[in-house]
Amino acid sequence: MQTRQLGTAGPVVSALGLGAMGLSGEAYGASDRGESIATVHAALDAGITLIDTGDFYGMGHNELLLAEALRGRPRDSYVLSVKFGQLRGPGPVFGPQDNRPEAVRNFLAYSLNRLGVEYVDVYRPARLDPAVPIEDTVGAIKEMVEAGYVRHLGLSEVGAETIRRAHAVHPVADLQIEYSLLSRAVEAEVLPVLRELGIGMTAYGVLGRGLISGHWSARRPAEPGDFRVHTPRFAPGNVEHNLGLVEALRRVAAAKGCTVAQLAIAWVAAQGPDIVPLVGARTRERLSEALADVSLSAADLAEIERAVPAGSARGDRYPTAFMDSLGVGN
Repeated sequence: MQTRQLGTAGPVVSALGLGAMGLSGEAYGASDRGESIATVHAALDAGITLIDTGDFYGMGHNELLLAEALRGRPRDSYVLSVKFGQLRGPGPVFGPQDNRPEAVRNFLAYSLNRLGVEYVDVYRPARLDPAVPIEDTVGAIKEMVEAGYVRHLGLSEVGAETIRRAHAVHPVADLQIEYSLLSRAVEAEVLPVLRELGIGMTAYGVLGRGLISGHWSARRPAEPGDFRVHTPRFAPGNVEHNLGLVEALRRVAAAKGCTVAQLAIAWVAAQGPDIVPLVGARTRERLSEALADVSLSAADLAEIERAVPAGSARGDRYPTAFMDSLGVGN
């Protein structure tokens, strides 16, 4: 497994990270606890060191799951990235973001306890809290860095101005944001600012939540708890168009001798050594597919661009209510 550094101020991590949300049956339907733990073990054994979670994934279930999966592993053998601040209610209820300094300290204390660790490697607000200046939130995380409970500051789904303001208070290791062949809004302003300031990127949604995995079908029945049924890109009319892009990508992958998923992940990784793709594999089978080492030439990248041009996806990447909380669009 190759490595990459998260910006000039961040840790060195595996060139591919594991997004753990789906391991708790959060958002994509039911999951199997034994398979989830086995998938984490397989990722670690394959050399993946970066594991991303959120304290609100399964209302804490994900952190407890990871604590079990990581038990007995040397603490310096993995890098934990934790998002905080998203308020929840009983059932599938999402509230506002809470990034107040006192909330930062409270959320971190719970995460450290659930994960069973003495520090978090990268700590980041899940979204911007419009009621709290980013300087106040970052200042609170900075205090936790100085106290030894956090190693690095991260951000998630914020725009260029917020990145600059946060970085002026404390060096930002990386921005976590959606980036894939279907979601390229970061290329206009955000990615140039990251590179100007020496900040890395952890890219989630690299397979468009399964849409460009090569395994999705418009006739696939929806599982209980799978939020994709509410997502515009999976809506009737849009999904057929988007799967047409996948078929164009499939022809490129076939000529390259790889799967669609492997090609899509490789494309994100090829956008720069400062970008680390996160794969949300829920099983060892899907993880094994994602681990393939696919190198792309300039000709390959041009062919992929012709198959899936920027802006060619139909539908927003989140429902309208969620889009309003994002720093950049599609």
